[in-house]
Amino acid sequence: MTQINISPSDSPSPHHPITPSPFCPTIPIRIGIVGTGYAAKARAEALKRDELSLANAVQTLLVTITGHTPEKTEEFSQTFQVQSTASWQQLVEREDLDLVIISTINRDHGAIARAALENDKHIIVEYPLSLDPSEAESLISLAAKKNKLLHVEHIELLGGLHNAIKESLPQIGKIFYARYVTINSKQPAPEKWTYRSSLFGFPFVGALSRLHRFTDLFGKVNTVNCQSQFWYREVDFYKACLCTVQLRFNNNVIGEVVYGKGETFWQSENLFTLYGEKGTLIFTPQQGQLLQGEKIQTIEVGSRRGLFAKDTKMVIENLLNGTPLYVTPEASLYTLKVADYSRKSSETGTTLEVK
Repeated sequence: MTQINISPSDSPSPHHPITPSPFCPTIPIRIGIVGTGYAAKARAEALKRDELSLANAVQTLLVTITGHTPEKTEEFSQTFQVQSTASWQQLVEREDLDLVIISTINRDHGAIARAALENDKHIIVEYPLSLDPSEAESLISLAAKKNKLLHVEHIELLGGLHNAIKESLPQIGKIFYARYVTINSKQPAPEKWTYRSSLFGFPFVGALSRLHRFTDLFGKVNTVNCQSQFWYREVDFYKACLCTVQLRFNNNVIGEVVYGKGETFWQSENLFTLYGEKGTLIFTPQQGQLLQGEKIQTIEVGSRRGLFAKDTKMVIENLLNGTPLYVTPEASLYTLKVADYSRKSSETGTTLEVK
């Protein structure tokens, strides 16, 4: 097996309390958003609602946005009654902003985050922080040097599915195998950046949440073995992809993650199954089941609605009051490294030993 090193300091600590932030920004916190897609709209809606105002005092002010095209940028700015800025480069240089939210194509996350930090801005960025783990690591160091908040969003950790899984784990005893399958059938594949490798990244990097569920539940990874297949329509644009990875954790849990999307698939699937010595848990996004012999118990799963708003509110409260956040950038970085090793495993056809 090929050996690749991960520093122990990179390992996740899902149960370790997060140190409150020492930031003391001015009020209101002035915010700019890079992006005009679904996540950007969810952030803007959250910032415009009264739930981010405490004691009827305005805590945040959405000042400006910028997008990939002038048309979408102008439409977005009119919808939310905010200024538009011509480019992200100009947005991060604005002196009337305290916080930049990065909700655009994955390829640009690292560059925008670096420029924002160099211009003394706090940051919210949708995962991944960067397509390159080395760049992501340097950004975390830069944020610490600048004494700025760098928050990498992982709303799946806030969602009803993940919380239901964590609450149910003790009922099945010692876990030895977990399998998570997400297949999204699209007929035909959409003309979106998420189907372009150069913009989205390797599937497990772009869809980092699939692996982050596992590192949050089971901790450090020992070995990684990944296989992938792509159906290309043209250079850098695929009409479907399939990636599978097997992770062996230091606690001997074997995790298998399957991620597929596109027009090669004729049926969608979303299933998380966990096998323990005292039972089995089976989850869909809507509900779960606990199976113990003849006994079958239904488990309620909370809604995914409002998670971007919840994440945004938690960041604002962290900036204002030092309230702990639910995830650290170091934990996201660790999962990003595991995802990148998945890419290397797929390309080399080898099992990588992580130390």
